[in-house]
Amino acid sequence: MSITITWHGHSCFSVSADGYSIVLDPYAPDSVPGLPPLSLSASQVLCSHGHSDHGYTDAVDLSARKQGSPFTVTVIQTFHDDQNGSLRGENRIHILEADGLRIAHLGDLGCTLEPGQMELLKDLDAIMIPVGGYYTIDAAQARALVEAVKPRIVIPMHYRSETFGYDVIGRLEDYTKLCRDVVTYASASMVLEKDTPAQTAVLSL
Repeated sequence: MSITITWHGHSCFSVSADGYSIVLDPYAPDSVPGLPPLSLSASQVLCSHGHSDHGYTDAVDLSARKQGSPFTVTVIQTFHDDQNGSLRGENRIHILEADGLRIAHLGDLGCTLEPGQMELLKDLDAIMIPVGGYYTIDAAQARALVEAVKPRIVIPMHYRSETFGYDVIGRLEDYTKLCRDVVTYASASMVLEKDTPAQTAVLSL
């Protein structure tokens, strides 16, 4: 039982299990400074919202196998800001479950979650969470959410590095300095299994 998680930069990931793959939040060319254009193939694509750096479905070729998905998908409707969407609109959290593993992609979460929404995020094997602030929750808010729902694996996303990302958002280190058990991977992929140790997983492009 495993799910392979691959980071493509910003908030874009591929997740795959049993030969079926889902791309989450593909970005458009030139929408994220420093990142190359995407050219991905998958069985399905899911977007948290329609902004160009998260909703560019043209980057994904859907010619891969489409039938027999092992994933069940639960959507939580949230907001891209802390003013009920009046600044940046709505945001969708996607919870994917396959092979007995539960993972969540929080998209551009910018608000505090309701108790019922928090409950849905408990018992996760992995969470992909924005940490950069400005457009989303920031490092401290992300850490508070993680401590509340206690996922086994935390994968930070939507941050700035030396080579990519928006100047106004925070760096990865702003989040990882708040964490223990930080593991930096040499590649962009990790294989999530039931016995993968608890960690903050930093994937590398």
